[in-house]
Amino acid sequence: MTGLVLPFALVVAFVTAGAVLATHRWPNVREGLSLAGGTILFIILAVIAGNSGTIPELVVAEPVAGLALKFAVEPLGIAFALMASGLWVVTTVYSIGYMRGHHETHQTRFFAFFAVAIASAIGVALAGNLFTLFVFYEALTLSTFPLVSHAGTALARRAGRTYLGILMGTSIGMFLVAIIVTWQVAGTLDFVPGGILEGKVTDMTAGLLLALYVFGVGKAALMPFHRWLPAAMAAPTPASALLHAVAVVKAGVFTILKISWFIFGFDMLQGLHVLDILQWAAAFTIIAASLVAMTKDNLKARLAYSTVSQLAYIVLAALLAGQAGFVAGGLHMVTHAFAKITLFFCAGAILVVTLKTRVSECDGLGRSMPVTMTAFTIASLSIIGLPPLGGLWSKWLLFESALAAGQVLFLAVLSISTLLNIGYLLSIPMRAFLRPAPHGEPTTWHEAPVTCLAAMVITSLGCLVLFFFPDTITMWLDRVFIIAEVR
Repeated sequence: MTGLVLPFALVVAFVTAGAVLATHRWPNVREGLSLAGGTILFIILAVIAGNSGTIPELVVAEPVAGLALKFAVEPLGIAFALMASGLWVVTTVYSIGYMRGHHETHQTRFFAFFAVAIASAIGVALAGNLFTLFVFYEALTLSTFPLVSHAGTALARRAGRTYLGILMGTSIGMFLVAIIVTWQVAGTLDFVPGGILEGKVTDMTAGLLLALYVFGVGKAALMPFHRWLPAAMAAPTPASALLHAVAVVKAGVFTILKISWFIFGFDMLQGLHVLDILQWAAAFTIIAASLVAMTKDNLKARLAYSTVSQLAYIVLAALLAGQAGFVAGGLHMVTHAFAKITLFFCAGAILVVTLKTRVSECDGLGRSMPVTMTAFTIASLSIIGLPPLGGLWSKWLLFESALAAGQVLFLAVLSISTLLNIGYLLSIPMRAFLRPAPHGEPTTWHEAPVTCLAAMVITSLGCLVLFFFPDTITMWLDRVFIIAEVR
């Protein structure tokens, strides 16, 4: 069953993009097709997840002998794909209200490239080897570039150049180099549980490869290769939500998680001297990005640096080189996605209704936009890691995995970061609910369009649901290692 529907999962979003372009004269039809495409894709992936007792493979082409464009189903990839497709539907609902309410131009182009970006993310999620992952990783960069530069202003064009320059520069200059070396020494790029490099390279070469992978996957935004992410704030808010919560950044940390287990293997990683250096690079990013977020008055910029910090949590989890860290990183990938997309939805709603973009301008907003600011509060508390929200469990597991790895100092890093989370996130709803609106402020504000509200309510409820059902995800991610034992 899985093998039969797998090809459809790979083409649905591309077909949707074509349908959106073909119906550009009829906005309601265009947006209905976007919703239908996302829903169909999610259903197909759910069918695949429910019938994944085996690991089907689909080879599309083999441009070089032994180097195939191949797709395969495994638990981490399905988790990423389900998250991306499900949030595509919700973001499309939000985009309808936002794009119309903000009177954005070139809306057909936006929805078309949005669909191509999701298709690329699904390609990354279901890639059966590093070659295929790299192809769709680059496709994701190219398809989101028009979203970043969508406005066409000088600022948007400059942001697009920064975005493209850093992501393409790191992927070609480091990621691709690491892939080529891996191919030469291992003779394969297939994802194999436990890794493919053991006994094939010296520790020095393996350490260099690991560094090339960690920094070459620029979408993981590890400092100093993070500037593309704040620059991407020039994009419309729905695109920012896509970039910072769902497809792009999650493709980065997903790739790091995949490489840690399926290319190196934990036993090999634990023996590399460079691992300590890379762990502390992730720890530095966690703290430094949080400190920068504290200084940002622009709301989207603050959320962008928060994303840089939260992504480093997942990179650190992968570099702890153990099953506990892998599962913690996978769970944080999901809980952060729901919380951060909610925060961006709220930021966009504030912009549409009030044209305000700064934290210092949020005084009193809780009275005129109570639904928006309540959703913002829920998502903030999830990222901080407080009950009853899903972010609690991913942070809990991160603490546990650091302790299990004997990295007690990382407990301090995670604790300090959590305190900084409180400072730069909770200060916003506190201003909105506890401070009066500035004297003379218009009283005619209201909530954002209903589709925007519906989307942020769904994702904030997702944060709550994840608190009560984290085992659904962790047990699913544990299957990565159960399958390895069966093999």
